[in-house]
Amino acid sequence: MPNQLLKGKKGIIFGALDDKSIAWKIAERCVEEGAQITLTNAPVALRMGTLQQLGEKLNAPVIGCDATSEEEIAALIDQSVEHLGGKLDFVLHSIGMSVNVRKKKAYTETKYDWMQKTFDISAISFHKIMQSLYQKEAMNEWGSILALTYIAAQRIFPDYGEMAESKSLLESFARSFGYHFGTANKVRVNTISQSPTITTAGAGIKGFDQFYGYADKMSPLGNASAEACADYAAFMFSDLSRMITMQNLYHDGGFSAMGMNPAVFDM
Repeated sequence: MPNQLLKGKKGIIFGALDDKSIAWKIAERCVEEGAQITLTNAPVALRMGTLQQLGEKLNAPVIGCDATSEEEIAALIDQSVEHLGGKLDFVLHSIGMSVNVRKKKAYTETKYDWMQKTFDISAISFHKIMQSLYQKEAMNEWGSILALTYIAAQRIFPDYGEMAESKSLLESFARSFGYHFGTANKVRVNTISQSPTITTAGAGIKGFDQFYGYADKMSPLGNASAEACADYAAFMFSDLSRMITMQNLYHDGGFSAMGMNPAVFDM
């Protein structure tokens, strides 16, 4: 039930594609909690997905932006601040793509130009967004910046490819920029390490369905849903989390703390 945790707050949601997207659920939750937002994704994603429908539902403008382009990021931030009528209180980065994984390239046969593209889209884009926000002084004091990550940054999941290194880089950027944003104007930067979640993007990972079931059994609380992640993100965007920064926050039903669960023996 909405509590107006984000009443009066303004933000940008990067990466919603369709109603299976975690970013889609977070956008809905933020508006339910009283926020005003703009929605953005790459032009190709806008053609593939249904983000315009979400924009109409939430009365939020949809602004195309290639998150690897510094110029397009800068323009997006300017347009968002103008539309929302002031500086931003929160930003979500939910962007990730690996051509090697999509093409089912083995990790030991990685194409390096594709790897660089993965890093640029999935991690360096986060740094570019934060740097633009920082240089433009576009964030209000005590604002909150979040990126979605995965435990493959710390553990080995062979079919996740170089997305694992990309998530490690993403988490490092959060810590590094968290220091600079925090000392400048008390803006906090964190990552949420989410359970495997059934999304359009996740469906492209080899063996995802089997691993989803394994993680669900291994976790004492089961896998955290996209809706639960949206609740957590709303909390992290709210003033209730104002002293949490530079953290990688596991939201995974306990999976990250487990060594073995007898429940998996029956699988």
